[in-house]
Amino acid sequence: MNLQDFHSNPEVSEAIAKAVETVLPKIGEDPKREGLVKTPHRVGEALQYLCKGYNEDAEAILRSALFEEDYRQMVVVKDIDFYSLCEHHMLPFFGKVHVAYIPNGRITGLSKIARVVDVYARRLQVQERLTTQIKDCIQNTLNPLGVMVVIEAEHLCMQMRGVQKQHAMTVTSDFTGAFTRQETRDEFLKLIKG
Repeated sequence: MNLQDFHSNPEVSEAIAKAVETVLPKIGEDPKREGLVKTPHRVGEALQYLCKGYNEDAEAILRSALFEEDYRQMVVVKDIDFYSLCEHHMLPFFGKVHVAYIPNGRITGLSKIARVVDVYARRLQVQERLTTQIKDCIQNTLNPLGVMVVIEAEHLCMQMRGVQKQHAMTVTSDFTGAFTRQETRDEFLKLIKG
């Protein structure tokens, strides 16, 4: 689903807009200033889009494109761009997701892996949970011989405030099954760095 296909809930937009109108004066702004008049409504629309993953079913997305296939080698989808909101400060974090799985008689459409990433990224998140949710969804739905997920991300809550470390990169990983073997993990890591 892209932005053109997204439809917000007007009641939710209005509730968020009212909340934003009360916040603006608290930070020293005038909500009636020309540049801010429509901002509360825009924030309502934006937050619904940025959090639309709460209304989507990642496992159903994978099940919508399941195919029987006797392929038992690693399938890697790397460099999947993602954007999410840190649940601690509601500031963006973003980067790349790399996913691998080893089929056990079933595969899924490659674009569905990227859609699964979007479903979980479009929620208030922490990177660690996002990593595990993607892995669990693929493991539970496809029942492969193993899954591995690596996420590399920059967090604006570290760059814009707090420690203000502009080039810090956070890397998380999680894996199951065949990826518990060091040589399998090494093969995946070599593929995503190659």
